[in-house]
Amino acid sequence: MPESRIQLGVIGRPHGVQGLVRVTSHTAEPADLTAYGPLSDGGSRQFLLRWKADGVAEVSEVIDGAQVKLRDRTAAEKLTNTRLFIDRSALPAPDEEDEFYLADLLGLTAVDANGTVLGTVGQVHDYGAGVSLEIERSAGSPALILPFTRACVPEVDIVAGRIVVAPPDEIVVEPASQDGANEEAAA
Repeated sequence: MPESRIQLGVIGRPHGVQGLVRVTSHTAEPADLTAYGPLSDGGSRQFLLRWKADGVAEVSEVIDGAQVKLRDRTAAEKLTNTRLFIDRSALPAPDEEDEFYLADLLGLTAVDANGTVLGTVGQVHDYGAGVSLEIERSAGSPALILPFTRACVPEVDIVAGRIVVAPPDEIVVEPASQDGANEEAAA
């Protein structure tokens, strides 16, 4: 696994004047975000959340083992857009053999139906209209962005470290350049 941190949410704008914040949860059940204990900002800061209303939470920063609650809007404003992470090992294992976390896709080799290597999964994007995978290709070749659907990604094999992709006809997959050989031939 390329990274041990998993983003579970993000702190949004302040809510009111007493230090409450809006929080976007990326967990299957949004309320479960608080069940994982302290969440990290990706660095050394840790936070505990307590839901006050739907999507609104009270935040305490853990400082030297003590919980220091945000008390005002100014303190809450400073946390706007703070991403909240948990260590991957703290998450439960998927229930089914064919289930996985999207973060588990990062670093997998992408091959076509013939086994030709197309690249490596470099990013997983989810902007709300569906998940897409960004396949990083060799130097000089543009990234390949595919919808993460059963039609475009018919096989995911986490253990083998690969996915099989079948780009739709609308996506033309140019052959990847080989260490700049295409650029040299064109010169």
